[in-house]
Amino acid sequence: MVSRKTANTIRKAHRYLGLFLGIQFIFWTVSGLYFSWTDIDEIHGDQFRRPEPAHSAFEGLLGADQLIPDTPVHNLELLEIGSRPYYWVNHNLLLDARTGQQKAGISSDEALLVAEAHMLPDLQVSGVRRLDSVGPHHEYRGRPLPAYEISYRDPAHLKAYVAVANGSFQTVRHRSWRWFDFLWMTHTMDFQGRDDFNTTLLRAFSLLGLVTVLSGFVLWGVSSPRLNLANRLLKSKKSVS
Repeated sequence: MVSRKTANTIRKAHRYLGLFLGIQFIFWTVSGLYFSWTDIDEIHGDQFRRPEPAHSAFEGLLGADQLIPDTPVHNLELLEIGSRPYYWVNHNLLLDARTGQQKAGISSDEALLVAEAHMLPDLQVSGVRRLDSVGPHHEYRGRPLPAYEISYRDPAHLKAYVAVANGSFQTVRHRSWRWFDFLWMTHTMDFQGRDDFNTTLLRAFSLLGLVTVLSGFVLWGVSSPRLNLANRLLKSKKSVS
């Protein structure tokens, strides 16, 4: 039978661990509920985008040997910027696919045309700005820079992002995505990149959470009248024998 002092120690440990971990448990529960009740396609912003981006068909395009005869090509992508065809070569060179002329990035007007081809036609643009750098918690983190941020008149504070270097449409961000991003951060406890499940903080809280649950089971066991009665009967039987 566990002594009263040991039972009190277990009870205090369970209580203080519960207080210490309680806020994080709430975040885990709330974020889990949010994830299970939301449509991931809506979080990605598919409801603001065309089902299929508007593309043109091009003729009279130059071959890679004609464009850059002395440069080995390991990657080649055909892009449309302002209804004109461009080759994105080796992830660093933007060339007009008809003339071979090199293009040093796109303008804000061209970024608007790219966004128009991907976003729904009834959306109204409220502003365009160029991003040359972003912080580690910015919604456009981890993507090519510089980029154009295109804002729309929408209650969800909708924004689209287009890379300056090659005019590629990058992503859509809106209010629901931002809530998802915040709750995902609290769920993974990765307060920098969001996606690291191997942080020391997450491991520590997971272990402490397990200790809290186990201490609750132990506390129930040492406090159970039925178990205590059985222990007393067993002890008295041994003393009689």
